[in-house]
Amino acid sequence: MAIINNIPARDSRILSVGAHRPARVVPNSELIDRIDSSDEWIRQRTGIETRHWAGPEETVVDMAVAASKIAIKRAGLVPQDIDTVIFATITYPYQTPSASTEVAARLEIKNAAAFDIGAACAGFSYSVGLASDMVRSGSATNVLVIGGEKISDFLDLDDRGTSFIFGDGAGAVVVGPSDHVAIGPTVMGSDVQNREAIAMLPSWIDFKPGVNSAETMWPVLHQEGQKVFRWAVYEIAKVGKEIIAKSGLTPMDIDAFIPHQANERIIESLTKSMELPDSVIVARDIRTTGNTSAASIPLAMDALLAEHPELHGKNALLIGFGAGLVYAGQVVELPPVPKN
Repeated sequence: MAIINNIPARDSRILSVGAHRPARVVPNSELIDRIDSSDEWIRQRTGIETRHWAGPEETVVDMAVAASKIAIKRAGLVPQDIDTVIFATITYPYQTPSASTEVAARLEIKNAAAFDIGAACAGFSYSVGLASDMVRSGSATNVLVIGGEKISDFLDLDDRGTSFIFGDGAGAVVVGPSDHVAIGPTVMGSDVQNREAIAMLPSWIDFKPGVNSAETMWPVLHQEGQKVFRWAVYEIAKVGKEIIAKSGLTPMDIDAFIPHQANERIIESLTKSMELPDSVIVARDIRTTGNTSAASIPLAMDALLAEHPELHGKNALLIGFGAGLVYAGQVVELPPVPKN
């Protein structure tokens, strides 16, 4: 028996973006002594100058709610207009109930579909693709997509490979109906053979009776930096080209490039390898925000639109990539000038 769909055909778009960065700014100088490094070394290696870290009382959900309120208001909506909440995060410390349901409760959104996505640095683009498909199929109308992380809770400040890379924050967008195609096909995939190159490992792996306390068993983030760098530089450029091609576009049609803010050297390499023209404005939020995993792209999007308001409504290439090793991306039309 055929299924009759009474939902009119429609497209989807990003209606708005909102962001929240913790008040505390952490310069490189605060971290270098414990890892026997220097500000110059960190800048040359990653491009990072500062990052934001949340205080002990500010949770990943607090940050997500703050960013979501801004995004919903800028879309000209109220929380009750949201019918789906998708939260991309790897740093919500509880398996259940989900972070998305806590956000929905805090925003007084009733009866919404709500679920989390744990795809690390690619989580936001995974979520945008899913939200777009839901809106286009008629299973949702206004989807709140959040990328939020409090990575500072999971750092070993004596680890020379990770302590200076990561920051905290949250970004959110509202994906809703459009009268034209404004979110292209999402290209996603993984290199699972190298999935442990970035991993959240419990510190009891190195447990020493009589030395470690229960407090040291909290999981911390580890990364094989060189392996991740090579994978990102050589493989993700191919993904970017595929995303553009599947959108029916060429590099000349791209106005902005908003990649996951992993490392400025990776961003530079991707820009050159994809042969993006000099006219493309590239997000470099990495310098003052660090790597915020799933929050990275929406935070960079918000910052880029604040600096370049002429990009509202223009084409942007989004690519997220990270732990898993997973990746996802799409070309989107950036949100219009906020309604509020």
